[in-house]
Amino acid sequence: MDIDSIVKNLMMAERMPLDRMKQDKQILEWQRDDYRAMNALMLDFRNKLSDMRFTTNYRARTVSTSDDTRVTATASSAAAQGSYSITKVDKLASAETWVTTTSINSDNSTPVDGSKSIKSQENLFANSLTWQTGAVGSQTITANGTDPVKLNLHTNETIVNSELSKMSVQVNGKSYKVVAAGNLEGAANQVTISANGELSFSSDVQISSGASVKVDYVTNQKVQEGTLKEGAATYSLSKKNLAEDGFTVSLDGGAGVSISNVTGNIGTLDGIGEINLDTGVITFNDGVVSADMSIRVNYKQEYTSFSAGAYNSTSGASPVTENFLIESSQSLNQVFSRVNSSKAGISMLLDETTGQLSVMKKETGDYNTSGNDIQLEGDLAGLLNLDSSTVTQGSDAEFTINGLATTRKSNTFTMSGVTFTLKQTFDETETPAGLTVNNDGNQVFDNIKEFVENYNTLIGGISLKTSEERYRSFQPLTDEQRGEMSEKQQEQWDEKAKSGLIRRDPILTGALSSMRNDFYSPVTNSDTDPMMRQLASIGITTTSNYIEGGKLEINEAKLKAAINNNPEAIEAMFIGGNNNTNDSEKGIIHRLHDTATETMDRLRTKAGNEFSTLQNYSLGKSIVNVDERIQRFEDRLIQVEDRYWAQFTAMEKAVSQANSQGMYLMSQLGMGGQ
Repeated sequence: MDIDSIVKNLMMAERMPLDRMKQDKQILEWQRDDYRAMNALMLDFRNKLSDMRFTTNYRARTVSTSDDTRVTATASSAAAQGSYSITKVDKLASAETWVTTTSINSDNSTPVDGSKSIKSQENLFANSLTWQTGAVGSQTITANGTDPVKLNLHTNETIVNSELSKMSVQVNGKSYKVVAAGNLEGAANQVTISANGELSFSSDVQISSGASVKVDYVTNQKVQEGTLKEGAATYSLSKKNLAEDGFTVSLDGGAGVSISNVTGNIGTLDGIGEINLDTGVITFNDGVVSADMSIRVNYKQEYTSFSAGAYNSTSGASPVTENFLIESSQSLNQVFSRVNSSKAGISMLLDETTGQLSVMKKETGDYNTSGNDIQLEGDLAGLLNLDSSTVTQGSDAEFTINGLATTRKSNTFTMSGVTFTLKQTFDETETPAGLTVNNDGNQVFDNIKEFVENYNTLIGGISLKTSEERYRSFQPLTDEQRGEMSEKQQEQWDEKAKSGLIRRDPILTGALSSMRNDFYSPVTNSDTDPMMRQLASIGITTTSNYIEGGKLEINEAKLKAAINNNPEAIEAMFIGGNNNTNDSEKGIIHRLHDTATETMDRLRTKAGNEFSTLQNYSLGKSIVNVDERIQRFEDRLIQVEDRYWAQFTAMEKAVSQANSQGMYLMSQLGMGGQ
């Protein structure tokens, strides 16, 4: 017997209920996907509703000016409609500037090059600079909120206490004053740094977990360690323009070798090689370096310091200043770039042709009536002749608007929701600059039109799914059926099998009904106009084609007229009554938002979302139930198939035995006959 074929055919019949269960599961999954697609549509619409709850959508303003060469303006939604007249502008706001009166060059025939290191051009400066020796470092540490903030220093590196006032500490971009430990006050936004690099803040400062702490500091020396490859010819230090004093190199933990003599910029390291003090590159003698040899270098560099800042709109009684540690290997361009990009509030520029320096405050206005706004201190300030500068102090803008004489720190300022920009001075003998703030009806119209289009998109999507034809004869394909079809045939079949799975769904049809009611029920809050309480009164109505499921259409002329004639009533109809619990007093947008939220909650209960487990929503529980039935049935099929095999195997064995016995009897009968 062909037992394989017999069992296979029998099992095909046995598996028919299993195929139906798998089809049931597929239908549940398709339904879930359809519900989630509708929920996504609803979420997108609700997000747009959230945007439409802002008054800016109904209070768009436009400003016209009689002379935009003298004054321009823009208006926020908070600006009231009205007119402004600026009769004179006595003075424009200006920023304080410093221009050095003498050149930084000792000889203008060979000017200082801003792109080259300061150290390499010392002989070109008119003034001299005394460099400090030590090591400049910068680290950014992420605080954990529990342990003290501590710099990662080598055991032999120590913070120089005498240089604390030149160091810089910033927490999430905010600067803190670095003071000696004995000067740390309780509530002054101060910080001190111990010899081993641990930071201690004043008691009013709380450093939260994840805070970024940036520290620019000075240590007594720099210790650099590494591992050399066999035959390495050179080793580069991280700093340049090194000092001869305190320089030592040790290999494989041996005694440190100092510089024995210096010729030009090259120092001799007896038994090891030489060091280029300008570049910080050590060159080894042949045969010195073996495989995996350790190297440790103690050295110092030359540096100076500089403090820059200014009084401005955020400074209060003290200027906003920042400290800068300047390495001798840095160029003036690098220094100026650091200052200009910092929060010091100033911009520095070198004219290499004349050797003069310009320093300008970034903010206009006069903030320090008792002196200069710009504050510059430090050794580098002397090198750059900043103490010999012509100072043009900043000034406030002075003008008269609607008969009111007033001042502002900036030429751009805001009054009553209108942002004005003064462009030039003029007096009262000239024609005043007039500005008029009007409602921007076109912008409001566009906002409402876009909202209606979004609503129609939602209605179209839901109506399409809830009215789809259901083809019950087209069940999900089994694996065997798919194997007998082409891809095109499978696609066409699946399209019909998926159709109408949420036809006339009560959640979605109920949502459509509720939203239509939200639109057409009168809005009766205290701000609405009795003549403008329904959408139809402003030109928004349902289309005549009932098949579209209640889509809206706009009478553009009527809506624009309503916006221009009574914009406050339009706003009240759409977003008024936000604090009312009575739906009749709520604006249309708030009603729709509530309906959308309720619908999404019901859809999520029905079909969950991408983060839901199967047990968290009703369709998921049904899927779990079908899965359990499938598992139990598959277990039963295994038992049935095993039973079939056992039965047919036993049958085949019995037949074989019967045949053997028959042949034996036949043979015996044959022998007896002879």
